Amino acid sequence: MTSETTNVPTPEQIRRAPKVLLHDHLDGGLRPATIVELARENGYDRLPETDPEKLGIWFREAADSGSLERYLETFAHTCAVMQTREALVRIAAECAEDLAADGVVYAEVRYAPEQHLEAGLTLEQVVEAVNEGFREGERRARENGHRIRVGALLTAMRHAARALEIAELANRYRDSGVAGFDIAGAEAGFPPTRHLDAFEYLKRENNHFTIHAGEAFGLPSIWQALQWCGADRLGHGVRIIDDIEVAEDGTVELGRLASYVRDKRIPLEMCPTSNLQTGAATSYEEHPIGLLSKLRFRATVNTDNRLMSGTSMSREFEHLVKAFGYTLDDMQWFTVNAMKSAFIPFDERLAMINDVIKPGYAEIKSEWLFR
Repeated sequence: MTSETTNVPTPEQIRRAPKVLLHDHLDGGLRPATIVELARENGYDRLPETDPEKLGIWFREAADSGSLERYLETFAHTCAVMQTREALVRIAAECAEDLAADGVVYAEVRYAPEQHLEAGLTLEQVVEAVNEGFREGERRARENGHRIRVGALLTAMRHAARALEIAELANRYRDSGVAGFDIAGAEAGFPPTRHLDAFEYLKRENNHFTIHAGEAFGLPSIWQALQWCGADRLGHGVRIIDDIEVAEDGTVELGRLASYVRDKRIPLEMCPTSNLQTGAATSYEEHPIGLLSKLRFRATVNTDNRLMSGTSMSREFEHLVKAFGYTLDDMQWFTVNAMKSAFIPFDERLAMINDVIKPGYAEIKSEWLFR
């Protein structure tokens, strides 16, 4: 990418810069200390570690293990302590606080309501508890001098059969804190077309939805998400790189699907660290976000699961700055991409860009004038 300045941001400047997050899982971002406390309160005795610091290390090592079984086990532990109203309110509030402290000014955080019913909550009670927590977290952030707005994405599990029910739930709460809908889970063997009734319903209701596609599975998953289901965004979408050829002389040729994604400005919710853990990329330097950004796809930077990846938005950008030499101008480009792609009304997106994001970056850039 080209940039007006050659100055590379420091970690502190990266943290202070306004950031926008579109792909973050609530059950993948708990504080280790909160997991330990909630497990103790609710009699959950299956945690692999009861010391918060050691537990955090365990989550990261399990996610890095290369074992799908161990990776999935991590979510079994987090979901186990997310079964009461009080727990959901607390976890959602802490999520908003943590993101705001990291410089995130707008976030869409996703979770699957159907995974939080074991203690007797209804789907509606789950949504209302999480929404309450997000509002509380926003309030606490303001008290600490931070600004953040958090919207929820309701996720349906692609191996289950409740997608239409969750889509209807998302539509019911669309003016009460829920920004849109998502499906997640194993791609192979569970194509998004299994849930066409949910996507057709959302389109009839003029509602927004994203689909996990092109992470573990390839181009067919992306094609189905777009052409059969009509997704507004692609969760990950990293395998779109399979439809791009780079010749030895540097000439780049896009296939028809890649051209369509770029031409239609379909947002890619890219999660570099998570992609390394799942094998979708081999290193930060080789991550497709580098080429996709050069080709001006609408790439965005995201965290996916902050606990399992031991990451944050600032850390994701630190890795990319080191790998590709990105500057504050590049960070702003990614951030504006994300804000343009958010599931809130156009005028509100524009206000965030013009009143929060651009002034925030301009303030940091002005510091260089006095070096």
